[in-house]
Amino acid sequence: MVVFPNAKINLGLQILRERKDGYHDIASCFVPVPYCDVLEIIESKKFGFTASGVSIPGKPKENLCVRAYHLLQKDFGLPPSSMYLHKLVPVGAGLGGGSADASFALKCLNELFELYLEDSLLEDYAAQLGSDCPFFIRNQAVMAYGTGNEFEEISLDLSGKHIVLVLPPLSVSTAEAYAGVVPTAASTDLKQIIEQPPGAAWKDLIRNDFEASVFKKYPLLADIKQRLYQAGAFYASMSGSGAAVYGLFDTPPLLGSLPDNYLIRSFEL
Repeated sequence: MVVFPNAKINLGLQILRERKDGYHDIASCFVPVPYCDVLEIIESKKFGFTASGVSIPGKPKENLCVRAYHLLQKDFGLPPSSMYLHKLVPVGAGLGGGSADASFALKCLNELFELYLEDSLLEDYAAQLGSDCPFFIRNQAVMAYGTGNEFEEISLDLSGKHIVLVLPPLSVSTAEAYAGVVPTAASTDLKQIIEQPPGAAWKDLIRNDFEASVFKKYPLLADIKQRLYQAGAFYASMSGSGAAVYGLFDTPPLLGSLPDNYLIRSFEL
C-alpha cells in the first residue's frame, strides 16, 4: 500500500507562554499543502525499514514511521511489515514532514491490516509520536492551540490561491528556534483575522514569532520573504520554526532570480 504524506504550513504562529512542563503554548493555523513524501508499507516475512531521498538524521530504528508501527504492533499484534520511505520534504524546514510520515504510517497500517480505528483513536496514538502528528490524521486546516495538539475548526478557503515554498540549504532545529524566542501574550485574535477573506491585510496582522530571532541569525530567510513580497505575494512568512519560507499569491507568480542551490516548489491550493 502506498500513501503520500503531505507537508503543512503555519499561517501565523504566536508563542504565548512557557508551560510548567517546559513546552510552550501556541496559537497557529495549520494548513496542509500538496508537497509530499512517498511511503509504502506491505506485509512481509520480517520487519524492515528503508529510506531514500533526503537524508534523515538519526538511526533507522528511531524513525517516526518505525515507532508508529511498533505502537500499533504492541496493542494489536500486527504481522511483520516492510516499510519504504522516499523522503522529498526537507528535514528542519518547518513543514512537518516527519510528523506527516508518522501519521500517514498509522493511517496506512490501520487500513492495511483492517484495524478499523477511528480518527480520534489514531490521533491519540499520533500524539505519542509528536505534537504536530495528530494534525495529519484528519489533515485539514485547523486552528492549533496548546503545544500544537489542541484543534479547533476554522473557516478558511485558499482554493485557487498559489503557494511558493523556498527552501535554502540550511536547517533550523526546533530547539534552536525556541532558544531565541520571547513568549508574548496575543494582541490579536489570530482565528478571527484568518477567517476574513485572504488578502494584503494579512501582511500587517499575522505574525510568526520565530522570525525576529531566526532572521537575525539567518538573514537570507528575511531576504527570501522580501523577494516573495516583491514578486507579488499577498502574504509571506517563515513556516513554523524551520527554514522554509512561503508566499501566497492570487495568480501564478513570476519569481526573480534566486540562488541555484535554493529548492523552490510551487503549487495551486
